[in-house]
Amino acid sequence: MLENCKTARERWGGVSEIIDRWLQSRQSLLVRLCALSEKKGFAEGDSEAENNLRQLCQFLMDYISAGHFEVYEQLIGEGQAFGDKPALERARELYGEIDSTTEIAVDFNDKYLETDDLSSLAQDLSQLGEVLENRFEFEDQMIALLHTAHKNQLA
Repeated sequence: MLENCKTARERWGGVSEIIDRWLQSRQSLLVRLCALSEKKGFAEGDSEAENNLRQLCQFLMDYISAGHFEVYEQLIGEGQAFGDKPALERARELYGEIDSTTEIAVDFNDKYLETDDLSSLAQDLSQLGEVLENRFEFEDQMIALLHTAHKNQLA
């Protein structure tokens, strides 16, 4: 019963904090990706590159997990609470696009957790960067549709 008494601001204001933390983790992921991508070549036994790669994989999996198990759920809940059917329909389409990028990111993570062979890392990092760029665009659209669009209603 108390849940029903909360104002929209009380109920959905915390979503902004969740999104802010998540976008900060996106920034950390990009910093790791760029730092590793700047390296011109990767030699076998390059412990610095291997360590940076492990950190990148950890940031990548943390970011993806937070999106799937926390952020998207909150966004969908907000869209449902405001009865925003057109936004929810578009969000379903965006989620499909995001989900296809998840598979590529998980494959990247799995590949580099299982091998010390860095011979194709530069090419794989380039592909991962392109995939993440698309993912971020879809996620930003989802945030705009399901959260930012309702900010005025939270006042």
